[in-house]
Amino acid sequence: MPDETETRLPVTTLTDDEVLFREAVRDFAEKRVKPHVMDMDRASKLPRELIDELFALGVMGIEIPQAYGGAGSNFLMSILAIEELARVDPAVAVCVDVQNTLVNNALLRWLSQEQQARFFPRLARDTVGAYALSEPGSGSDAFGMTTTAKLDGDSFVLNGRKMWITNGAEAGIYLLFANADPSKGYKGITGFIVERDFPGFSVGKKEDKLGIRASSTCELILEDVRVPRTNVVNEVGQGYKVAIETLDEGRIGIGAQMVGLAQGAFEAALAYSKERKQFGKAIAEFQALQFQIAEMAIDIEAARLMVYNTARMKEAGQSFVRQAAMTKYFCSQVGERVASQALEIFGGVGFTKDFPAEKFYRDAKIGKIYEGTSNIQLQTVARTFLGRL
Repeated sequence: MPDETETRLPVTTLTDDEVLFREAVRDFAEKRVKPHVMDMDRASKLPRELIDELFALGVMGIEIPQAYGGAGSNFLMSILAIEELARVDPAVAVCVDVQNTLVNNALLRWLSQEQQARFFPRLARDTVGAYALSEPGSGSDAFGMTTTAKLDGDSFVLNGRKMWITNGAEAGIYLLFANADPSKGYKGITGFIVERDFPGFSVGKKEDKLGIRASSTCELILEDVRVPRTNVVNEVGQGYKVAIETLDEGRIGIGAQMVGLAQGAFEAALAYSKERKQFGKAIAEFQALQFQIAEMAIDIEAARLMVYNTARMKEAGQSFVRQAAMTKYFCSQVGERVASQALEIFGGVGFTKDFPAEKFYRDAKIGKIYEGTSNIQLQTVARTFLGRL
């Protein structure tokens, strides 16, 4: 009989290489990440040693061409890595997620070969990337940004602040958006590669968060930062296109993160339900709890199918805007719902930090917020059917 704890897709839906890669990442997560999860959560920090190990494993440059030191693999491989890491620690998973589905993915699509040759070897070898779009007054209204970029000779001079930037504390390269011509509204927005050592650039406050605490979320401060024109991503005034289309891909990554989180919470709750005894028998023997377990497993299976299907659509070059929004919306619901049910199965001890349920529960909430709130996803889905009303 099949392993009753196995709710992931049968291996026949994945290629042999994808299966081997998934298992390698899972083994790494169990052996190298799991022993340090709670210490990292308490310290609100990813140790540099662990980041170095992620680079050595190859999961920080999955789609970067081999010529630049990357794995030269595909988008689904990134999704598998995110899912397996999130099963153990969603904070580690989101670091890998941003690196691959936002930063590397955007640069693969929008940089020239000369630019890729400058930046990809670093991103594949040892340099963390960050994606800097949001501002204090610019969240769901992503293009209401006030950060400006003024052309001065062969450089742009950037001024402003960015907020809620994942990987902000660790990054050495930032894909950052600023408006080069505010008179044109969103059509003035331009993408830039800002390097950490540029004069006038600094990392500000690191947020003290509810969940995914080991993942840094920081303010970025730009005070007359000179960025060479050769660091413009795509073309001046085309930043809105880069940002929107990259976020569509990033939402699949968040879906994978929520699936992995739900899987980890489910496995922990299932194991506990077989050990915990009440009224003379394991609580797993009670039908009411069995129904909860079944509902959790069904939710996870449906969410995983959405993630993999949308990732395959992206790889096939098909339009996936609607599916990405659906995936992000549904998977964030599943992550929160399964984490909540898992905590309830643990009962009183689930509310303590001695067991993993409370951390999964804290980590799950962000899924409905970052890279587009649930309301934004619903709006996107509706517009694909109704047009822009």
